[in-house]
Amino acid sequence: MSNVRKDLIHGFPQKTIFDSLDENGLSFGVYYQNIPATLFLTSLRKLKHALKFHSYELKFKLHAKLGKLPNYVVVEQRYFDVELFPANDDHPSHDVARGQRFVKEVYETLRSSPQWKEMALLITYDEHGGFYDHVPTPVRGVPNPDGIIGSDPYYFQFNRLGVRVPTLLISPWIDKGTVIHEPVGPRPSSQFEHSSIPATVKKLFNLKSNFLTRRDAWAGSFENYFYLRDTPRDDCPETLPEVTASMRPWGPKEDASLTEFQVEMIQLASQLNGDYVLTAYPDIGKSMTVGEANRYAEDAVRRFLEASRAALRAGANESTIVTMRPSLTSRIPAAGGHGNYQKAY
Repeated sequence: MSNVRKDLIHGFPQKTIFDSLDENGLSFGVYYQNIPATLFLTSLRKLKHALKFHSYELKFKLHAKLGKLPNYVVVEQRYFDVELFPANDDHPSHDVARGQRFVKEVYETLRSSPQWKEMALLITYDEHGGFYDHVPTPVRGVPNPDGIIGSDPYYFQFNRLGVRVPTLLISPWIDKGTVIHEPVGPRPSSQFEHSSIPATVKKLFNLKSNFLTRRDAWAGSFENYFYLRDTPRDDCPETLPEVTASMRPWGPKEDASLTEFQVEMIQLASQLNGDYVLTAYPDIGKSMTVGEANRYAEDAVRRFLEASRAALRAGANESTIVTMRPSLTSRIPAAGGHGNYQKAY
């Protein structure tokens, strides 16, 4: 009930930290695996950003080794659990060990980069995983970001925070064992929360753009922790311990149905490949298996980015967003109640 699904066809229209970086002449890149969730953001679908999306498998280690990572990087996880490339996003019921191996791989890639002494790696989560937290959630002095109120029947005012989430800040400029507690300002009621990330990016890069909303203007930021040392550390481990044990007794189940989150990712894929015009939208993913969804999502991203790059080479306006013809022309029912999909190119 948090999103009006048909209204998401054109993506989230809000200005983002990516736009602020672009306005200030700074680079950014998204390294994705099966589908980049960042493409929910409308502005990132513009032609001028098509070359900023990179295959994690093909480009991340290469760019890090060559010292060519952009100023701001988002590394996305694998969201679909398939045999060849199991999910590593820590979503239930995926193997948490895969997620920890992914963290290890990203850290070690960055640690060996010639850019390491200019880096900070932030690892965070979008929610707490259902674990008990004894600390009450802040409900006073939290500003509504943009004045928008939730829809009927809750009319949520977005003026409180949720439970705490774990966050790691890793950098040769951060002293070993540093624990960051409450922020110092900018307001008496300010807290560290997810809006602290764009707030910190704005201050760290001295962006001339305004804050995105009242929320990131209010949120505590952590850029000062990079200035406590005169020189970067030289004792950061080059490798992390191996993750040897699986956290679940079974492997990927490609014939499983999708979770609610994965259905939303297929909604995104159908926005990219043009299938949102079909009557099956927004419920296309509900009849897919995990294996089918993974292939559908990867194909949608590939087609969208290829078309965007082709339009860019042809001289189209950089602010244009390509509109794809539907790829899903028919569905043939298969055993087990799932669908096999025929594509049109």
